[in-house]
Amino acid sequence: MQSPSPVPVSVTPPRHAADVVRALAKQLHRAATSDSLATSLPVLRRILATHTLRELSLPHLHRQRSLVQRKHLLRTLAVEAGFASWEAYAQALQGMAVDHLDHLDVLRASAGYPNHWFSTRAQAEAYAQGCGGRVVTVGTQAVVLLATGE
Repeated sequence: MQSPSPVPVSVTPPRHAADVVRALAKQLHRAATSDSLATSLPVLRRILATHTLRELSLPHLHRQRSLVQRKHLLRTLAVEAGFASWEAYAQALQGMAVDHLDHLDVLRASAGYPNHWFSTRAQAEAYAQGCGGRVVTVGTQAVVLLATGE
């Protein structure tokens, strides 16, 4: 007896800006709760930099990374985009085209290891000037995205 053929699953990319941001928040949530320091610390730093979780040090948050919820990443992305809350950002995203989120696509594809995160854009630019890479501002922080093979 033959087993039934698997049902084809079509994966369609998100069509709305809010869907793209939610998908990125999901990826960041997985990264934030990862056991890998190289994966989790950049995301945890972003959470702390946006004051999404307060009164926690980075080491404490890393030890207690199970505290991080998806809503924290949604708020982090909202603050980095210049909004006071996820609700305000979600409202703005309703009228926004996906192509206005190109900075999120760059970060989703390559932020984390082996890229280098800095507290300020000036620090990132100084590093990139000497070592190469592309500087992308994320809220008050910046990341130097290295080309593959660097």
